[in-house]
Amino acid sequence: MEAKKIFIIIGIIILIVIGFFYAYLKALGSAWVTNKPDKRPFFVTTKPIIIKNILLPEGTKIIYNKKYFWEKYEQKELLNEKDITSVFLKEGTTINWGGVPITSIVKFFNSEMKGFSVYPDFDKLNENKKTQFSNLWLSCNTDLGITVENTNDWSFNKTNILDVESCGVNNQRYFKEDKNQQRFLDDLYNELMIIKD
Repeated sequence: MEAKKIFIIIGIIILIVIGFFYAYLKALGSAWVTNKPDKRPFFVTTKPIIIKNILLPEGTKIIYNKKYFWEKYEQKELLNEKDITSVFLKEGTTINWGGVPITSIVKFFNSEMKGFSVYPDFDKLNENKKTQFSNLWLSCNTDLGITVENTNDWSFNKTNILDVESCGVNNQRYFKEDKNQQRFLDDLYNELMIIKD
């Protein structure tokens, strides 16, 4: 009889240990999954809302950098604005940034750089609204890297914009010795400063 009780107790202990081990692996696995960029928490706007000083339309996907495994992927409400890494407008939708229709804004990956990249949709730019700034931007036809003073302001606020950091991979401030790249970015910045808000 005593041996039977011991086997039952050992069996219960083993089941409890297996249960804890399973829960631990499940939580750890979820943490790994949410650390993938496409599994980060996000919120989709249900009405127009101002985020980072920009009026975002309904259907905009706001992605956050939080990576805690207990957070669900799609959030039911907005998280902390400082944790936003990108905003993606609903397909077919654009907003105006410096006179250019844009589809998304993405915070610089390098945390030491204060700024973001702006992604244009030049197919939606009216001919009569083209400027020297939009023409220069169109000539590299890719994202524009912008350095700013206040990282909580992603709007076309010229008092906050410090520089044009890049226009795609072919024009970057990083390549200081390349005078053509530097001149092109200087021209872009100067023309940006002329645009009316």
